[in-house]
Order: sequence, then C-alpha cells, then structure tokens
Amino acid sequence: MIKVNNLSKTFKVPTKEAGLKNAFKSLIKKEYITKTALNDMNLEVSKGEILGLVGSNGAGKTTLVKILSGIISSSSGSVSVLGFDPWKRKNAYREKLSLIMGQKAQLWWDLPAADSYLLLKEIYQIEDKRFKKNLNKLTDYLGVKDQLNVPVRKLSLGERMKMELVAALLHDPQVIFLDEPTIGLDIISQKAIREFLKEYMIEHNPIMILTSHYMQDIEELCPRLALMRAGEIIYDGPLNEIKNKFGDVRSLKFDIDHQRSDLENFFLKKNLKMQCTQNQVSVKVHIDQLTQVMKDLLNNFKISNIQTSQVDIDTVIESYLSYEKKS
Repeated sequence: MIKVNNLSKTFKVPTKEAGLKNAFKSLIKKEYITKTALNDMNLEVSKGEILGLVGSNGAGKTTLVKILSGIISSSSGSVSVLGFDPWKRKNAYREKLSLIMGQKAQLWWDLPAADSYLLLKEIYQIEDKRFKKNLNKLTDYLGVKDQLNVPVRKLSLGERMKMELVAALLHDPQVIFLDEPTIGLDIISQKAIREFLKEYMIEHNPIMILTSHYMQDIEELCPRLALMRAGEIIYDGPLNEIKNKFGDVRSLKFDIDHQRSDLENFFLKKNLKMQCTQNQVSVKVHIDQLTQVMKDLLNNFKISNIQTSQVDIDTVIESYLSYEKKS
C-alpha cells in the first residue's frame, strides 16, 4: 500500500531582474523565492488499484511521483510505499517498483533493446527462466519481438515506448508509476498501450499511479481519480462520481451560413459561449437548457445539421474545477 501523510514539498528558485547589471549582481548575491509544489497532501492507494492523477501543468503531479519513487525527498510529512521510505532508496524497495516517464528514456539509444534488457536482467538479478518467460510474454503482447535487435534510435516513437514498457516490467514490479506514458504517440499506439495495461493489471495486480494529459487514458484505465491543483488534491474518488455530477452538459453543433454576430449576441444573453469553425458552430449547453435553446435557435435563425452529444471527460473535469473555484 502507498500511504502519504501531510506531505509537503517546497523549492528555492533563484530569481533576477532583466539586464546586464542585474546579471552581474546575481553572481555576487543570489536572490531566491520559495515555491510550493505540494501542500499538506494525504493519499492512500491499495494493491490492485490504478489511480489516475490529473491536473494542469505545475499542479504537482510529477513532483509527487518523484517523491514516491525516491528520486527527490519531501520537505515535510511522511511517505510509505510497501512499508518502505522511498527516499532511503533501499535495494529491496527498488526491486519492487518501476517508473515510466514518457519524456525520458531508460534504454540505450544506439543499442538494440535486447542488449539493454540483458543489462536490466543483471541489475535486478532476474533468473534465466523468469527473464525469458517475461521477455517473451511482454514482447509478444506488445508486438515488438521482431524489433528486439534493432537499435532503439531506429524505432518509431510508438515502438520505443513499447520497448520502454517491456524494460520497466521485466522484473515484475509491485508498484508502477506511469508519468505521461502515451505522450506524443499516435492513436493506434495509445490504444495498444492502454489495452496492454488493462491486461497487465488483471494478471499481476500491482499498485499503479497514472498521470496523463490524455483524458482517454484516464477514462479507460482509472476507476479512481485524484484531481490536483496548486499542489493539493481537491478531489479523490470515483471518476464516475464527477461524470455523474458534472456531466449533465451537452455539446450542441449546427451549420449556419450567416448571421454570426446576431448568433453571438443570442448566446451571450443566455450566458453561453459559442465556438466557430468555418460554417459550423458549437456550444456547451446544460441538459436542462438544451430543449429551450434549440427551440429558440430554430425560431430565430436559419440553421441546419443540428447534432447533440455528450461532452468528453476534459470538459467534465473543467466543469468541476470551475465549480471548485466558485465555491
């Protein structure tokens, strides 16, 4: 289990004003400001659970993952992962965790992945039989067995990410931190990795924390969501709870040939904001307003191809954040 109690992390960041004079001044006497990355945070994650960690840039997601994996220390509070203090970096703990960061590679760029896997085998002291079994299983499922002897630099981005996953899971970790694992990947590669992670969770039952800006990753993989803002968790609970409470919004789309300025005024009076793409207009409307808005549109404007649909999870979370700011 992961237990985080009253965790805080602050950084001292050097500052200087613009200009050559201030540049020389900062060489003699540096000035600092203190930034709070995490503020009195509490969190628990159990075995077999996958937690989706969501928030805007600077919310503290990566800082939390780095503390849990032992890369950096906390400023105050306590952290326990499988009974270990991550910052002590005991080998017994390192053998049980894996950290996958979509923007950082652990494989040697100029070597085939197979060579890096042999090195990892020695680092983690994986016995031959277990190593071969895990390698065959992982590369088969991810469809990269044929690329094992190709230098990593010659692989596509999607193939490299799959190889990184293999490297991270060879030693059967009990705790897995995934920081933006699908960043920059095409839709097909993203889907393949999501399907793989679903199967891996079912078979191995690890603790998993996933951070991602791709809300489809969160929606498909994470029944539980922790929503972060300014170093604090402002929501921790079922993803469906937010969807049910803040998902009563519909996307209304239609085509229009003219009258755009009149249409803008129409929506302003209803406190709605429209978006235009060429001749298509889209607007987010609460379900209680939808019937009346459509009726008023048809009575006052010449429109066609009206479509309504549920909004995506991005919009639902945005609605929750807006609600929290007001309350």
